[in-house]
Amino acid sequence: MGKVYGYIRVSSADQNEMRQYVAMNEQEIARERLYVDKVSGKDFRRPQYKAMLRRLRSGDQLCITSIDRLGRNYDEIQNQWRILTKEMGVDIWVLDMPLLDTRRDKDLLGTFIADVVLQVLSFVAQNERENIRRRQAEGIAAAKISGVRFGREPKPLPSAFFKVYDLWKDGTITAAEAARRCGMPRSSFRYRVELFEKDSA
Repeated sequence: MGKVYGYIRVSSADQNEMRQYVAMNEQEIARERLYVDKVSGKDFRRPQYKAMLRRLRSGDQLCITSIDRLGRNYDEIQNQWRILTKEMGVDIWVLDMPLLDTRRDKDLLGTFIADVVLQVLSFVAQNERENIRRRQAEGIAAAKISGVRFGREPKPLPSAFFKVYDLWKDGTITAAEAARRCGMPRSSFRYRVELFEKDSA
């Protein structure tokens, strides 16, 4: 019988992976066979996941708490599942979805059911990721409308800016000359003009 491994993933360093550790401990998976990534599930370019793949051998078993811990990209989840189970001969079981357990029901019907469930859950995982991104974008847009600014606070405008701005706006001087008189790159001058005009609107 092969070795049992566990894979844990959270999307960022400030998220808590303890719930997944507890679940792996309940399965009596050795700590040295647990692989943890703190990165997005959008693809499989993850250091610990790649390290785990190098250790896995045919007959080994891989445990994950839920399919979205494996990933959140529909096509890539399907592809990785195929690589692990078909090409590498590794069994996978998903703790929160007993139907996704390749250790049992290896007949045609069992494989068919697992494939269907995997497709549905992969879709749900990607859909949730897209919803999260949409909600983030909507939240940022709403905050900007409310006047919230993101990033560092811009430096104070140089004392000559307003006079130079008027000259540039009248076409008396070029943007390059205006930027030079303000002591900033042309791109910075245009950016500060854009902010100034927004605030003045």
